[in-house]
Amino acid sequence: MASLCKVPISSLPLPPSSHIVTHNLTPDPVTPSPAVFSSEILPNKPSLQRRARLLSKEAHFSYVNPMPLEFPYEITPPDPPAVIEDKAGYIEQWLSEREARHLSPVSSQIQPSLNKYTSKLRDRKRELIGLSETCLRDCLPHLDVGDSFGVLGKPALVPLIEEEVASTSSPEAEAIRQELVDVLSGHAVLMAPESSSGPSFAPWSARYSGHQFGVWAGQLGDGRAISIHVTPHPEDAETTYELQLKGAGRTPFSRTADGLAVLRSSIREYLCSEAMHALSIPTTRSLSLIFLPDLPVIRERRETACIFTRVAETFIRIGNFEALSPPSNTFFVGGGQQDADYEALRQLGEWTARRVLKLEGINWEAGDAWGKELLFDVARRNARMVAAWQAYGFMHGVMNTDNISILGLTIDYGPYAFMDVFDSYHICNHSDGEGRYAYKYQPNTIKFACRALLDALSPLIGAEAAQGNKAVQPGWASSATPETLVSWRTVGKQLPKVEMEQILEDTCAIEYGNLMRKRLGLRRQEQTDQREIVQPLMDMMEAQKLDFHGTFRQLAFFHTGLMKEENSERMETFIKRILSGTPDPDRMDDGKATEEWMTWLDKYSARIESERHSGEWAGEADFDNARQDAAKSANPRFVLRQWVLEELIKKVEGDHDTGKRIMAKVMQMACKPFEPWGAEGDDTPIDDLPVEIREERRLCGLGDTRLLGFQCSCSS
Repeated sequence: MASLCKVPISSLPLPPSSHIVTHNLTPDPVTPSPAVFSSEILPNKPSLQRRARLLSKEAHFSYVNPMPLEFPYEITPPDPPAVIEDKAGYIEQWLSEREARHLSPVSSQIQPSLNKYTSKLRDRKRELIGLSETCLRDCLPHLDVGDSFGVLGKPALVPLIEEEVASTSSPEAEAIRQELVDVLSGHAVLMAPESSSGPSFAPWSARYSGHQFGVWAGQLGDGRAISIHVTPHPEDAETTYELQLKGAGRTPFSRTADGLAVLRSSIREYLCSEAMHALSIPTTRSLSLIFLPDLPVIRERRETACIFTRVAETFIRIGNFEALSPPSNTFFVGGGQQDADYEALRQLGEWTARRVLKLEGINWEAGDAWGKELLFDVARRNARMVAAWQAYGFMHGVMNTDNISILGLTIDYGPYAFMDVFDSYHICNHSDGEGRYAYKYQPNTIKFACRALLDALSPLIGAEAAQGNKAVQPGWASSATPETLVSWRTVGKQLPKVEMEQILEDTCAIEYGNLMRKRLGLRRQEQTDQREIVQPLMDMMEAQKLDFHGTFRQLAFFHTGLMKEENSERMETFIKRILSGTPDPDRMDDGKATEEWMTWLDKYSARIESERHSGEWAGEADFDNARQDAAKSANPRFVLRQWVLEELIKKVEGDHDTGKRIMAKVMQMACKPFEPWGAEGDDTPIDDLPVEIREERRLCGLGDTRLLGFQCSCSS
């Protein structure tokens, strides 16, 4: 990796055409190709990519250029004043002049993979305020970011006392950074309308539908997300990463919205994506934050725009399948829905199975059926994801089917929260009045989403069964009668339903059990662990209103020697430390709570001792220390709590120059959550610790009790 050749963003290579989703699925007939999009739509009819509309039923996506502007657009009259005969033409001209369609030089001498285009009349201020080192390391290690980190400055929670030495960089490094900022802010666009040396390419937004809060909502789609690049990992050409801007302007799926995102929500997703990855929870990744201080956005209040770049192997969701095979006889609240297109369903399913999920055990040459395998794989992945959510007290808040990834990635961070005081019924989204997406119900909601995928795939699965479990071929449903389609759908729903739900339940239970054992420093699987160790612990935490993560972190320091009579004073201190994790100590019955903990710890101690000489810990010279280290490495010291996010957002909004340094330090802590931040375990008086360490310690606490259980809005 040390000798890896780094290139600017315009020189990131494209994968082969077979690996580019837009080359294998069907475009909106209004934007049929990058060449037509560039030569005809952008100069002549740019409104077609911004106008809310239902796409043709066979279309999977539409080509779209980023263009972050206030909406409704303030289209200025001509200067000098003149009578406008063709008002529609004048609007198209006004929009076209602001499209990034003028060829611009790239930042270095390295041969670009894509041409860079900019606008002549759109040049808003844009400022890089966040760049993820971990995402770069894992997904884009070949991306040269120039002097970006020097410009961002040293991460720090408090103002630096010493004078920082001004960083110097070469003109080329500055140019590379500026190109990165331009592209990731939507100011510049990378395209290859027609290419003789490689695939053609243009940005795109995907079409999908979905159930929102359990109600069918029809066509939704990428209303403020635009995929701007896709590139293979330099060490694994089969693994490609898609770069997607969130908040870069309107698309055909924006409906009445402006296609923009605010600084507040962008910070939340930027930090949490990497925090989740650090906890080994499947997630999309975050690359950058570009602040647009001159672009106002109206939500519940007047806010400021920000463009967030996220990265994933694919952003395909269950809703992409629902768009092509919508449910029948469903109460409908939404902006419209196309009829089913079963050929488009086959195309999407086959692409997903072959390229993205890389399903094993399918003989593609022989044409074996893949519909059920696709369904089961998505179920398995999402079961593992939601089990990790439950184990780490994460609540998504808006688990609509259009927000459920087919890769089982946590996607579309909105009103999410990590658990503070444990409450199994906690609702983190203040729009979720009925508690549909409460913490306790998240596994059931994943089951609902997978049933929606089964419903969408059922005609195809039924058709595969009808022809001897062979894959359907192009045009497979074109001559099918309505009665045949109903039969296929009925059989397709019934055949895999029981097995799919068993996969969900078993996978979730096994994964949750494994993770909870890991958090408790246990390695051997026991059938009784959930009933005798885990659930009693959760019940006790909930009844005593204890901090979820703080309790687990304290338990990492427990060892069985504390149960000996001569250590009774130390044991009492240990339990007091756990009980201090309540925000309301006056309501705690300390005597009763202590007895409950002694009873549970006695059973927990016996369970630990049962592993002392077992094979799972063979080779460990010191069992107690090894177990403690293992538990500490599974229980975060720092958690991205609501109060931390709210405080940070206010600081960045108030002064983004110093705020971005604080945010960079919070990102460091989130990416290394198991480190002993704030001199954990150090008995030095708090006032004698360095101010930066004191601030770290503060951020590791429960924080302002008024923000415990804080509920966020879906607005972003």
